[in-house]
Amino acid sequence: MIHPHLRMRHLRVFLETARLGSLSAAAEALHVSQPAASKTVRELEEILNAQLFDRGGRRLALTRAGKIFQQYAGTALADLERGQRLLRDLPQRQRKLAVGVLPTAATGLFPDAAARFRETHPDCTLRVSTGPNWLLLSQLREGALDIVVGRMPATGTGEGLSFRQLYWERVVPVIRPGHPLAGQDWEPAELLRYPLMLPPAGAVISGSVRSFLQSLGLGEPIPAYENVSHAFGRRVVARSDTIWFISAGVVRAELDSGELTVLPVQNELLGGPVGISLREGILPDAVLQGLVDTLVTVAAEHPAQEG
Repeated sequence: MIHPHLRMRHLRVFLETARLGSLSAAAEALHVSQPAASKTVRELEEILNAQLFDRGGRRLALTRAGKIFQQYAGTALADLERGQRLLRDLPQRQRKLAVGVLPTAATGLFPDAAARFRETHPDCTLRVSTGPNWLLLSQLREGALDIVVGRMPATGTGEGLSFRQLYWERVVPVIRPGHPLAGQDWEPAELLRYPLMLPPAGAVISGSVRSFLQSLGLGEPIPAYENVSHAFGRRVVARSDTIWFISAGVVRAELDSGELTVLPVQNELLGGPVGISLREGILPDAVLQGLVDTLVTVAAEHPAQEG
């Protein structure tokens, strides 16, 4: 194991001193003072627990230990320099942005923005991750993600992060066409006659959905499913009488096509801001700022996002 205190300066001063046979000459060649060069050699000898130079004559000569170390140190330094040259000659690696995308932005806003961003930044790879709000925000805070797109962080989970709102989006109860409640005047208690699909406790919209149900006098009903997954929810709702409370953006395509429909409600509790979360105090570079600007532009072109 390499000694933790061994530094590149130790190798350079040692090798130059061995080559020139003089500390003063080595110091001049490396543009350091002679006392600094002398101290560096002494540190190296202490690290290696060996005397590297015979200081008995006018010219410094390598001891047996010094000759052994010179052979391997010289080879190591030459390999490092060669590796550095090879890397310099390689084509520049593509820039990558790590993006966390929450369900509400994963089916419309972000795919559209990603395609637009690709046109102006073809050399940037977008590494897209999906997951629950708390996980993506934690990864953003730790630096594993560069940006998170979706619902505003819940109270108490946005520490160290900044949020920029792009639009306000409703949460809607979604049903299949032909559902028994479709087009009917219904009473709140009738919701409990059908399977409910509610957001799990960790989802940002969970609180607003449960507050809405309580405002209808339904208490805390036991759901048949807890889910915000687009693929699972869409299939279950399309094939059953399940009522799914979900952000409108998640099922925008199905609502536009008529595959699913909204059970009309009048309640401002069901909604919240969608936007961009970044680490607080970190100034985006040109590429990340380009993605932010693209998201802002694409969001402004989708006024129907308010549901």
